[in-house]
Amino acid sequence: MRCGGGVLALVGLTVALAACDSDDTLEPGGGQGGPTPISVIRASGDLTGALTEFRGALGEPANGGGAGPQSAGRREIRWDGVPADLTNTDAFPSDGFRNAGLITTTDGSGTRVSDNDFADINPTYGEEFESFSKVKTFMAAGSAHMTLTFRLAGTDTEAVVSGIGIVFSDVDRDGAASITLYALDDTNLGEYVVPVRTDANGHSFVGVAFDQAIIGRVEVRSGEAALSAETNDVSDDGAHDLVVTDDFLFGEPQLPS
Repeated sequence: MRCGGGVLALVGLTVALAACDSDDTLEPGGGQGGPTPISVIRASGDLTGALTEFRGALGEPANGGGAGPQSAGRREIRWDGVPADLTNTDAFPSDGFRNAGLITTTDGSGTRVSDNDFADINPTYGEEFESFSKVKTFMAAGSAHMTLTFRLAGTDTEAVVSGIGIVFSDVDRDGAASITLYALDDTNLGEYVVPVRTDANGHSFVGVAFDQAIIGRVEVRSGEAALSAETNDVSDDGAHDLVVTDDFLFGEPQLPS
């Protein structure tokens, strides 16, 4: 299911389908018999209500970043606790949040946590991007794509989650950013497009939840090109829509059933 368009939070499959592009190519489950999500939430502008709704879909409690494997609840990554020596460098470790069960990789040169909205890469970015939870943001280096996989918190054991939601910054073009979900057996669980920004802060959100832990991999598309000193955003006379991410929310990683 490839969903786009609209600016308000959309909750539940019926509403989500009503907001899909007219040229949809993927059905729920990717047309491969996967399960139907119980909640699809998309929002831009003020994200308060959307995040509250999505936290409810993932469940309580909020397990923090290092409590070890838990039987239920959710994890939230805001990047702001990343130490200075791992900030503003392309060498942020892929397992930097293993204690929360998250592994981040890319086909680029690395991943980067920024405390200046990536203005140290290109000064124009300081006016383009805005952190959601202050002050740090996160992005692949040398690519606009990231892959998320999951582990039982604090371990090397492969895991699955029931849902994933991400806050994006500065989506100017419909379709420039999306998340595509896969089960561990590579069943495509659908592509979900991030809505275009609607206010000066420029924040957008997409979140998808199922009634069981089934998501084993998430392909994140954050814009149309990698960040670089030579690449400006489309709103600053560039050719590409550039996008970065902030908060990640996901269900407590569990063993595959």
